[in-house]
Amino acid sequence: MNLSLEKKPLLSVILPCRNEEKSLLYCINSVKKILADFNIDSEIIVSDSSSDRSPQIAKEAGVVLVKHDKEGYGNAYLEGFKTAKGKYLFLADADGTYDFGEIPVFLKALEQGADLVIGNRFEGKIEQGAMPWTHRYLGRWIFKMFIKIFFGFKLGDIHCGMRAMRKETAENLNLKTTGMEFASEMMIKTMKQGLKIKELPINYFCRQGTSKLKTMTDGWRHLRFMLLYSPMFLFFWPGVFLFFVGLVIFVLLLTGSFSFWSINFQYHPIFLASLLVILGYQLIIFAFFAKTYAHTHLGEKSKSLDFLHKHITIEKAGIMGLLLAIAGIVIYIMIFYKWLNSGLGELQEVKRSVLALTLAVVGFQTIFSAFMLSILGIKEK
Repeated sequence: MNLSLEKKPLLSVILPCRNEEKSLLYCINSVKKILADFNIDSEIIVSDSSSDRSPQIAKEAGVVLVKHDKEGYGNAYLEGFKTAKGKYLFLADADGTYDFGEIPVFLKALEQGADLVIGNRFEGKIEQGAMPWTHRYLGRWIFKMFIKIFFGFKLGDIHCGMRAMRKETAENLNLKTTGMEFASEMMIKTMKQGLKIKELPINYFCRQGTSKLKTMTDGWRHLRFMLLYSPMFLFFWPGVFLFFVGLVIFVLLLTGSFSFWSINFQYHPIFLASLLVILGYQLIIFAFFAKTYAHTHLGEKSKSLDFLHKHITIEKAGIMGLLLAIAGIVIYIMIFYKWLNSGLGELQEVKRSVLALTLAVVGFQTIFSAFMLSILGIKEK
């Protein structure tokens, strides 16, 4: 019986490639030289979806070629991860923009305890013409601000393409996205899991060949992903604001009229107030949907959500929603009874009618949302 085990390399260098025939061989040779100079036991993987000579170049260079033909930055790495055998993974674009001489520095940071190492181009030297000013100043400031506000972390260059990580880290992050937002997903999930991130200054050079980056489209995909992972900012706080603004207007109009900027309001704004209350309440519920899904299906931890699930059961929420709905229905019955007693004549019951409508809608929202939260709260095995 053969009990020998296949020896696994220390490092897997993964190069995503889509029509990079102008720069691919240069990048492969640069990587080979650094790995040989520092005697690093490794493998080089080219994850390819090209229609040019890139696959042929990779084969002739004697590296591992993963030919998947799936478009997208995320797809390239996800396919590369499947083949990688190294204890550590080094990731960098195959377009000549990065200095592969940084590999030993990144590897050392991992061996010293970092779970993920990322380059910071803004702390190093950026070659003239390598990065548009909109990316270098405006885009960097916007995303740096959002990362700080949404997740409470301060990173200088969240979208740098030169990274290194432990193989088990990549597996535990359960990365899913297939496009450019893959870069944001990796960092956000790493931060949310409380893993150790190390930033290192690196240099950045002009790329060889045509850029695949689409500033507006890819920028929006990054921002959209951040918002989806920040339900408190996307749903909860806007919902709280709308709900309480609507509630204040509602109370003021129900108790009489009110004036604003010398304008006297009677009852027409109560329709807007009802809309704000209902919309705000729905956004707050959406926030709990998103947090519950992240808690039960994505492995995120939340003490506040655990507390709510423990003390607010489907039965309690259902009873509360039923009471609100009944209150709205009772008000409608009272209005209807008054209309009958008036001889089916004209009534001035706009305010109470809108109140009844709002209570009924919020009540039924609560009842059915409680069931939906219970469904989302079922944990995957």
